[in-house]
Amino acid sequence: MKNVAVIGATGAVGREIIDCLKKLEFPVNSLRLVASERSAGTSLETPFGDITIEPVSEKVFKESDIAIFSAGGEVSKQLAPISREHRCLMIDNSSAFRYQDEVPLVIPEINANSAYEHRGIVANPNCTTAIAAMALWSLHTAFGLKKVIISTYQATSGAGQKGMDELLRQTKQYLDGEDETIEHFTHPIAFNIIPHIDSFQENGYTREEMKVVWETRKIFDEPDLAISCTAVRIPTLRAHSESIVVETERPLTPESAQQILQQAPGVELVDDVLHNKYPMPRNASGKFNVEVGRIRNNLIFGDHGLEFFVSGDQLLKGAALNAVQIAQLFV
Repeated sequence: MKNVAVIGATGAVGREIIDCLKKLEFPVNSLRLVASERSAGTSLETPFGDITIEPVSEKVFKESDIAIFSAGGEVSKQLAPISREHRCLMIDNSSAFRYQDEVPLVIPEINANSAYEHRGIVANPNCTTAIAAMALWSLHTAFGLKKVIISTYQATSGAGQKGMDELLRQTKQYLDGEDETIEHFTHPIAFNIIPHIDSFQENGYTREEMKVVWETRKIFDEPDLAISCTAVRIPTLRAHSESIVVETERPLTPESAQQILQQAPGVELVDDVLHNKYPMPRNASGKFNVEVGRIRNNLIFGDHGLEFFVSGDQLLKGAALNAVQIAQLFV
């Protein structure tokens, strides 16, 4: 049994972490929920019963074995030394430590063993990276990846509860003939798509796009993997989708790829175009597995190329579920 703390418990990901702890039957001895001072003292209804929200304190880490963070990078950086001091394993959802060589960046289905090399912190990958990697890893081990080109269709859930609220508010404003109020995104998101997530870098890519490059290389232990990404925000509430093109070292067919993906842990093959069955965010929402379909040989790379579509719940495998699966490695 483990004493667990969830830091950022009242946010969208924090609430999903609590649910995942229950659904995965994590052996929780005690569960402490930590949030901002304004939430402290209030009660949160959870599958473990009603729990009073606490403010952050040294005592939380002193009395916890594992702390799962989903409160933003600055909070993670501020509290990491305290968590380490009390030998409380920090599982961090932010990008604060992902690119540090000594911090394992882990997807349990891919590189679980690296988690045991931690020095007090294990990092959770970016949601877009995690969803793509679930399909890419099994193909990489079977056929070898030479090049990967990704285009994303990212839900407003990627920006947290505020992003989802903005979509709902702007949709009503648009339908009512009112001017949309913009508070979170750079442009109106209702009935629109925005090819801009996170800040633009010197190379013309956004940081969100580069996260996919940096993190996939680190998780796969392939520092020279040729990979690029275009990240786009779309007006859906939950679950990210991605169109992925790969060139492989060894020849493959759609059928051979399907066989591999059918056996891949954490992947659900949804690929029956005759009956209009393929991955979609509405179907992937709430699912632990990542849906993969529309599998076909790429017209450019021929029998050394594949093109497919994935949908995965950003709040689950892209965040909360993966964090709890990491915690399970230490039970």
